[in-house]
Amino acid sequence: MPTHLTEPGLPGILKKLGSMTAIRDTYLVEQSLLRTLGPLLGVLETSLYRVDDNGVVLRALHHARTMVTEEDGVQRVAERVEEIANDQNIPSAVRELLDNVRLLGKPCRRKTGNDLLICYPLRGGNELCGYFVFQRDREVTPVEDAIVNGVLEVFTNYYELLDTSQRDQLTGLLNRYSLETNLDRLWNLLSIRIHDSENENSRRDKTPKTYWLGVLDIDHFKSINDTYGHIMGDEVLILVTRLLQSSFRQSDLLYRYGGEEFIAIIAANDLESATLAFERARKKIEEFQFPQVGHVTISGGFSGADPRVLPQEVINRADSSLYAAKHAGRNRIFHYDTLVKEGVLKEVASGSIDLF
Repeated sequence: MPTHLTEPGLPGILKKLGSMTAIRDTYLVEQSLLRTLGPLLGVLETSLYRVDDNGVVLRALHHARTMVTEEDGVQRVAERVEEIANDQNIPSAVRELLDNVRLLGKPCRRKTGNDLLICYPLRGGNELCGYFVFQRDREVTPVEDAIVNGVLEVFTNYYELLDTSQRDQLTGLLNRYSLETNLDRLWNLLSIRIHDSENENSRRDKTPKTYWLGVLDIDHFKSINDTYGHIMGDEVLILVTRLLQSSFRQSDLLYRYGGEEFIAIIAANDLESATLAFERARKKIEEFQFPQVGHVTISGGFSGADPRVLPQEVINRADSSLYAAKHAGRNRIFHYDTLVKEGVLKEVASGSIDLF
């Protein structure tokens, strides 16, 4: 892999760290990390792999720099960032290297042709939360090793602070602010996932081609607060959160949208599978015995998370279906398109939904 830079000086490193910690978006901070370490190491391509609590790769972020010659002959550096939200496309050499780092708990390298593939672990507290990977034609010097470890430590500490600000303090779920600030990126990612799953040459034959957004609401929650107090109400919220998390897959997204309302974005092959997933969550909550309160139920509505439809419109569709479920007696989850076909909902030209 081409290299262009010599070992960086301290002022340059501090300036880059200052720029990185001025960002207030976790996704952009991840990009900034790759933009920072690539030039410092003299490499054109860097990658960041995020893993869950079980070490499974949730997504990968690749950053590449290339030299482009303009029409007037002036050269400039062009950057490209690519995000992959499935671990099936990880090259076998990278996957084996990640396993080595996970098992040994320290940076590892492996030979690939004339180059070295090098991987550093990312840690959040004492837990492994990801990997930083790059490739080049020489070993990492002691000075470079100290720089990489220092930058990664600053990054993980700062990332955790930002991540905390985007999570609901009571349930630990991502909050409404996080959802609203990341909807566009999320929709772009859905487009990539669907495109990849439809690729005939893709290795992801079992990757679901359809994604669904559901709005879920705890029934009669105000009555729970009024009868048992807000402390017990908070306990119900926490327990419902845990039941929802155990019902959906770890790769699905779950947000606390506000009060007793949640948004779930799940992957399912078809309407039947999506319905089963949401019904499984509803039944799990219905059958659970809540301390003091007894039985609690949820209502919900869901719609296809079509990347060709504005995300707020999809949320509105799911929310309208939730309203229909409440109107029909609660403790049920309705599908938007089905309600439209049945004449329960109608879609007006403006995109808003009215209940008959």
